[in-house]
Amino acid sequence: MWPTFTLNRPLTWMGLAALAAMSWLPLVSLRMAALAMVMVALFDGWRQVKREHRRRQLSEEALKLSGDGVIITDRHNRIISVNPAFTQITGYTREEVLGLDASTLSSGRHDKAFYERYWQTLDAIGRWEGEIWNQRKHGDQYPEWLRVQACTGDKGRISHYVGLFTDISRHKAREQDLRRIGFEDPLTGLPNRRRLHDLLTSRLHRLRAGEGLDMALIDIDGFKAINDGLGVDSGDRLLARFGQRLAAFVAGGVVGRLGGDEFMVIRTTTFDDHEKWVAGLREHLSEPFEIDNSSLRLGLTIGSCRAPDDGNDSGVLFQRLESALYSAKRHGRNHDRRFRPSLEVAGDRQLAMVNDLRRALAQGDQLELYYQTQHRLKDGDMVGLEALLRWRHPELGMVSPGDFIPLAERHGLMTALGNWVIERAVAQLASWYAGGMPRVPIWVNISALQLIQGDLEARLATALARHRMPARMLGLELTESVLLDERAGDISPRLEALRAKGHPIAIDDFGTGYSSMAYLKRLPIDKLKLDRAFIRALPEDVADAAIVSAVLAMAEGLGLEVVAEGVETQAQRDFLVAHGCPITQGFLFARPEPAEAIEARYLKAASSAALKSSSTT
Repeated sequence: MWPTFTLNRPLTWMGLAALAAMSWLPLVSLRMAALAMVMVALFDGWRQVKREHRRRQLSEEALKLSGDGVIITDRHNRIISVNPAFTQITGYTREEVLGLDASTLSSGRHDKAFYERYWQTLDAIGRWEGEIWNQRKHGDQYPEWLRVQACTGDKGRISHYVGLFTDISRHKAREQDLRRIGFEDPLTGLPNRRRLHDLLTSRLHRLRAGEGLDMALIDIDGFKAINDGLGVDSGDRLLARFGQRLAAFVAGGVVGRLGGDEFMVIRTTTFDDHEKWVAGLREHLSEPFEIDNSSLRLGLTIGSCRAPDDGNDSGVLFQRLESALYSAKRHGRNHDRRFRPSLEVAGDRQLAMVNDLRRALAQGDQLELYYQTQHRLKDGDMVGLEALLRWRHPELGMVSPGDFIPLAERHGLMTALGNWVIERAVAQLASWYAGGMPRVPIWVNISALQLIQGDLEARLATALARHRMPARMLGLELTESVLLDERAGDISPRLEALRAKGHPIAIDDFGTGYSSMAYLKRLPIDKLKLDRAFIRALPEDVADAAIVSAVLAMAEGLGLEVVAEGVETQAQRDFLVAHGCPITQGFLFARPEPAEAIEARYLKAASSAALKSSSTT
């Protein structure tokens, strides 16, 4: 029988006509011509069959190379062909599944209604696409993305189904990981802040008559010292065990970790014993923890509140918990405080301040940079400037950085403030370059949150490129507390990369943190800024004098420059000069000033020098 595709060709019809005419043609020559035409038609048909066979071979080879599984069934859904990827994904060989109903691969996860809709869609529009769960040969279930096409025969009836499927188990696992990251603390496995908000809202909605929610925010006292003493790994184990013990105490309640060493507890109760419950928490958690052959008893600071007595909105209750915790901290370590309305007054002031700071960031006209010059001690020449952020509030006047910087850190605004400082400092640097000011670097302070949350490297590169400034003219100052913040991880490679681009790097407030000498050995730094606390009592204080002398000698041995901060008297300057300190920053030379004042002072000095030179001439 001729393949159907050949019947549509003119030569085929001509050959069939010639074959039929051969029996009644009268002349032998005509019969020979008809036979020739039949031979030509046969050759053409044979060539087309060969081409079709080759096309099918190529299609099969392509299916073999495909990473997607292919399954072909007849109209009764019996498997008639699969590709190698089908075997790789399901574990079944071609021989094992030929003739089987494709439904034998189903996992049993989907109900009868699911498959009814599946077949209805296939019958109605001829194709179906979606996620479906099937089962591998060894029994494990997996999700796949399946596309099925119904194929029709000559009479328009469905003859086959072709399915193309992709194993998406890795994608599903990644989705679960992302969901877990979004709602779960990775160290302890407990709900994180975002999830705690959801759980608190849910419990508030489900409160019945006579029930209340007791909540506590728990902070471990002096955890940083524990971390420094035992090491980060031991500190992490301690946090994990703390969370486990807390969860065991409030079985049936909610326990979560907000971050760092802060944990939150929620319980639904019909008892009005809030203070007794908090005391029980403290007693249970004060039992010693055994970590690395050390027995640790922890001090705890606890802020607490109760719903609906203290509110019935999750956002308000979180804020009131934090107010109670901060109140407890102000009274020293190992205290607990329950929320009182009087605490909300201070909380409202802080919230108003945070909102004003957000508005100042958005508008930009209240924030400004002051600059304090740095000078070489031997000749007094200016060798650098430190950029210092100031906030000129429209009602409160100049707000101290000591007031608004902690608020910015607590409410997630430090990265935005740091980016604002970088952009303004680089813009000012470009302006001074164009105006003929001395070409000395501007130093900006980098916070821990900029390293943890922000795209610091990109911000620096973008600002420098926009204003066409070299990286060597923008110095980066990091405090020891930033270097020791475990949330930032090992920042040494990042500092190496920044330094390789040309940024000089300094450690600010040197000597006030922990493990200073250990960090100096491995961090890529250029300068140490000696904290003003060691300068204030010079030269009379023998201990401070010994410390400063030792730091200067050590820095010289490591090839580091030292900048002495807070130099205010001639006696302090003379001591530092005598002991080899190269650079100073303090009121003796200049106070922090706006950019315009810096320019005016420089122009005045340059004009005086010019007049003196001309008069001498």
